[in-house]
Amino acid sequence: MIVINNDDALPDLAAVLIGRALWRYRSELAPPYFAVTLALGGAVLHITNPQWWPYLLTVATVTAWALALFGERLGLARHGERLYAALVAMSAGSWLAAATALGIAHGPLLQVLIGGCIVLAVPWWAHRRRRAKVRVDRQMAAWPEIAQSIGLSGSRVQSALVDVWGWRARFALARGQTIQDVIGKVPAIESALGTFRGAVRVYPTRDDKANRFELRVLNTDPHADAIPWPGPSVTSIGDPIDLGPFEDATAARVLFLRRHGLIGGVAGSGKSGGINVLMGNLTACPDVVIWAIDLKRGMELQPWASCIDRLATTPEQARTLLRDAVAVLEARAASLAAQGRRVWEPKPDMPALVLVIDEFAELAEDAPESAADTDSIARRGRAVAVTLIAATQRPTQKAMGKGAVRSQMDVRVSFRVRERKDVDLILGQGMLNAGWHAHTLNAPGKFLLSAPEHDTPRRARAYLLADETVARTAQQHAGIRPSLDQVSLTAIEEAQAGLPVVTAEPTPAQPATPLANGPETILWDMLTCAPDEGTPVPLLVKATGMSRPWTYQRLRELTDAGRVTQVTRGRWRAKNDHSQ
Repeated sequence: MIVINNDDALPDLAAVLIGRALWRYRSELAPPYFAVTLALGGAVLHITNPQWWPYLLTVATVTAWALALFGERLGLARHGERLYAALVAMSAGSWLAAATALGIAHGPLLQVLIGGCIVLAVPWWAHRRRRAKVRVDRQMAAWPEIAQSIGLSGSRVQSALVDVWGWRARFALARGQTIQDVIGKVPAIESALGTFRGAVRVYPTRDDKANRFELRVLNTDPHADAIPWPGPSVTSIGDPIDLGPFEDATAARVLFLRRHGLIGGVAGSGKSGGINVLMGNLTACPDVVIWAIDLKRGMELQPWASCIDRLATTPEQARTLLRDAVAVLEARAASLAAQGRRVWEPKPDMPALVLVIDEFAELAEDAPESAADTDSIARRGRAVAVTLIAATQRPTQKAMGKGAVRSQMDVRVSFRVRERKDVDLILGQGMLNAGWHAHTLNAPGKFLLSAPEHDTPRRARAYLLADETVARTAQQHAGIRPSLDQVSLTAIEEAQAGLPVVTAEPTPAQPATPLANGPETILWDMLTCAPDEGTPVPLLVKATGMSRPWTYQRLRELTDAGRVTQVTRGRWRAKNDHSQ
């Protein structure tokens, strides 16, 4: 008896319920389905065409061979999967050929079919990707109900794919819905799908349509453990540097040539590890000269000292280094203009210059007068291959000195931040609302990368370099480090010569070194006959026929001996008491 009231629907028939169950669990029941199909096929073929058994055996052999060799093209990525498919094909074909020739009731054929089905079904039932695909299919089938419960009614699934770490699916949104609506509902999606917190990612689709989005769900965190550094990924500054893997196992590669970089994150978030990865790759490039500023007395960058051309650990050294970098920038620009060229192409004899500044906020506080130099490098350094890479905890306006420095940073790497507003400080205004949630990164070394080639928020984890790895890498790369080109060296010498020089009067214990004949005699004559405003260095170089470095070296020696003086920048003359 069935009692029906006004609100109840008629119950489903038993056959309907059984049919739904057979369809819902079709993946788990695939081996029995296949065995039944073989039995029916063998019975029909035995009655109609028993002479076909050699052809069936030949087809089974060729199919098994093709699956073993070319199964990867059909999605069988692993060697074990291809061998399993070949074994099933050969076993099924052999049994079908025997059943066609003899009949399924002959001897133990039926028992062999049942036993083989059970044995070969075990790998199928235990296969991880198959089970994952079944779960995804069922979740996608339930998406209309999920969408309605989380406020995305009308959205629909277009495709789904299971990968190594989880699955991803492409969705179409209803009219009026955007990807921003989906980003705001990520916690609700995680709850509806039954995943762990932080497992859901939302990205724009590759066609960048406003009514589409891609959903990625992680079953396990691929970045749960530290990832050892595999070694340098580049041999030239013109190659993209691999900072670490994304969650889909692809490399987070980014180009630093003609781009300035900003690395941010709270203490303990992994900034130092990211700088070590960067240094390990830069030191492997024979077309890069590295200058570094570490105002923590070299605590972070000192292990790389053998590969760093200049390392500043005090505010005074930092000011001098940045002033020299600006001189290099200007000299290279003048050299390019004279040659009719627009960009400096790094080579081992004409290397790029990369300035790595750890804790940039300390520089702005201890050497505020250097802000003009960092601003100049940020604005004009790209074309002449002078690159600035700054690391700091919070790149505020005060910490960055001038606004032009932060605005010129094309590459932004954000490790974990404590406050949501710090996301926009590091990655740029509006990035938090666009889904760049660096405040949710939950382990040291995890970061978000924003660059021209990386415009979607994808999590990555920086490689880990142990202290022993850093020491070994620095020792290996020390022998390939280049020196600056002559244009840059000359500019540095001129810049240093233009600084105020403090000289001391000679004492009887410091007799003047006698001058040799030739260019040094001409140099001395030019200095003793110089007017009160001094003789310019280019005129001294032309008169002696020697190079600028040689001229500056002699001028320093004579200055140390108390025989010459620098009147103004670039102009020298002998002291009055030595002119007789």
